[in-house]
Amino acid sequence: MKDSPDEKVVTWLQAYRDSVGSPADECLQLYQDLRQAELGEGDNPSLLRELLEVMADLSPDPHTVSCAMLFVASECGAELGSVLAKASPEVSEQLEQLLYLIELETEHLPASTGHSAEGLRRMLLALVNDVRVVLIALAWQLVKLRRARGGYDDAVSLAEEVMLIHAPLANRLGVWQLKWELEDLAFRYSQPEEYRRTAQLVDERRSDRERFILKFIEELETAIRKAGIKGEVKGRPKHIYSIWKKMQRKGLDFEELFDVRAVRMLVEDIPACYSVLGLVHSMWQPIPGEFDDYITMPKGNNYQSLHTAVIGPEGKAVEVQIRTYDMNEHAELGVASHWRYKEGGPNDPAFDNKIAVMRQLLESGEDKLDDESLLESFKTVASEDRVYVLTPGGKVLDLALGSTVLDFAYQVHTEVGHRCQGAKVNGRIVPLTQQLQTGNRVEILTGKHAKPSRDWLNPRLGFIRGARARAKVRQWFRRESHEENLNQGKEMVEADLKRLGLVAADLESVPERFNFNSVDDLYAAVGNGDLTVSQVVHAVERFKVKEVELTAEDLVTRTPKRRRTQDASDGDDVTIEGVGNLMTSMARCCQPVPGDSICGYITRGRGVTIHRDDCPNALRWVREDNPRLIQVRWRRQADSGYRVNLVIGAYNRRELIKDISTMMATSDVSVTDINSHLDEQTEEVSIRMQVTVKDYQQLSDLLSRLNTIPNVFEARRLAESS
Repeated sequence: MKDSPDEKVVTWLQAYRDSVGSPADECLQLYQDLRQAELGEGDNPSLLRELLEVMADLSPDPHTVSCAMLFVASECGAELGSVLAKASPEVSEQLEQLLYLIELETEHLPASTGHSAEGLRRMLLALVNDVRVVLIALAWQLVKLRRARGGYDDAVSLAEEVMLIHAPLANRLGVWQLKWELEDLAFRYSQPEEYRRTAQLVDERRSDRERFILKFIEELETAIRKAGIKGEVKGRPKHIYSIWKKMQRKGLDFEELFDVRAVRMLVEDIPACYSVLGLVHSMWQPIPGEFDDYITMPKGNNYQSLHTAVIGPEGKAVEVQIRTYDMNEHAELGVASHWRYKEGGPNDPAFDNKIAVMRQLLESGEDKLDDESLLESFKTVASEDRVYVLTPGGKVLDLALGSTVLDFAYQVHTEVGHRCQGAKVNGRIVPLTQQLQTGNRVEILTGKHAKPSRDWLNPRLGFIRGARARAKVRQWFRRESHEENLNQGKEMVEADLKRLGLVAADLESVPERFNFNSVDDLYAAVGNGDLTVSQVVHAVERFKVKEVELTAEDLVTRTPKRRRTQDASDGDDVTIEGVGNLMTSMARCCQPVPGDSICGYITRGRGVTIHRDDCPNALRWVREDNPRLIQVRWRRQADSGYRVNLVIGAYNRRELIKDISTMMATSDVSVTDINSHLDEQTEEVSIRMQVTVKDYQQLSDLLSRLNTIPNVFEARRLAESS
């Protein structure tokens, strides 16, 4: 006869008492008290048993077990007044933090950025105060996922929240046991079709892979015995989400993944790790570029191991992980492998580093991150793709892959970032856009009066990758005077509109797109870095289309027959609203490109000419209410080339034209005509050229890059052809 859920809880608690001794007596007594509070009724004991079983491998102390039991009782609606009175102050404090942490999830708020960010703030706060509370919360999420029913909105919502917050946090804390199952279950509910397809790939030919792995393990075990190395070899479990993610990231088929066939070697000490590595490489051909030494350079969650891939028997690739038993315990349990929070416990630098990083995300006062920045910063911190770089003093900092020296500067300290004016990597001066690689030694050069540049906020220029560093720069500008930000923003927007040939653009309808009340508020947001100029310009393009209609009679009487001409390819990128089969051509006066807001003008015998909305001719026809003006739009995928006239103003210097030509070549832009003029009195060069671009975005990127060339003070689009 099977034990009841209640009896299973008692059995678990008795086994726990046998493992930790008399301190666990409080847990058994607490459960007896909770029984009297009606916890033992219905499904409640089953729920508690599931939570305790998840936590069993996390080495919880008695206080944590007691807190978990009280939490489940509270969730089940048990009356806890008399029970809580008997609990220790430490348990009561833990429970209070846990209930505050979970409170947001029980309010049934709709999923939103603000909701998620608030949940993350509470999670990080609990982590900084007592990591045990967070581990209970992670275990509770896993229990809820196990009980979730696929296909229901609440299951999908729960899965998305887990993927956003809980699984990355488990990864950052190194609790991979929880991370893997959280990810697999969340993946199952959020993307059921992809989950099913990947699971089928894992199941196919399972027997062949298992036979292969057993043969590989047998050969390796024989070799290490002969070498006198003590250890054991195990097969490595497959996790569906990690396999799918790697397939997506690398664009590989299932059988091309090295870790589909994988083994793990556990040894007693670090020298034995490297001995086994040499042995493996002597037995099988190593695959170039697939060796990682995480012992010398641990991951951000303090994960340590040697990873290599070799061509094993039958010519099949095999991944081999080599680590000590202690490393393996930490890899599986992370911070749960040694409870640093205990009073008088040993100092744990790795744990202290984790807490310090999370505390940075919770900085209060003027530096507090907004919701979106907090979530983005957390994604960056929790990312598995990291680089590990050194300060001049030899301290290791881990950053997201692709981080620049400016990201590094802000990681060191906010003021170091603000005053950064240069950097050295491995003793060499590098630009601030330099992306860092693992092993780089970075020195930040600061100036006493240096300050952030607004260019740092332009994502196209590549100064900053991390959301946290970007938020710090925005905050610095926000602290400047509102008036200064307004004027600066206005200058930036007007300058960009001018260089793109949009001087006649109407900004009045744009602020509401970004939830601002006025154009001045929009300018101020650009000035302090909350908005980029490119966002505003794109909004201008979207909102300035004039709704001008033409009667059906006019269209019928003036519709020419479509015929193929040399310029007909241009017209293939344009759709005429309400009618088809019309010949179109691009107006030479304003040279529209995809992304520009456009209108059409019905000509006599030549079809429809496409103009930009701010073309002087188009504006005149609008004022005249000309019936030949019709509404048109770009097709979704325009792949033709479009000729655009540009003007570049610069102060004369040697190799100026060469630098401009090089920039054009690297931008994949064709130059069809170019001429220049030097004013000998002012030493200013005016360069006019005609280029062919794919769309508005390519044009905008080109102009941004041209403006960064030394001595260039202006690069803009001409409103009319010269």
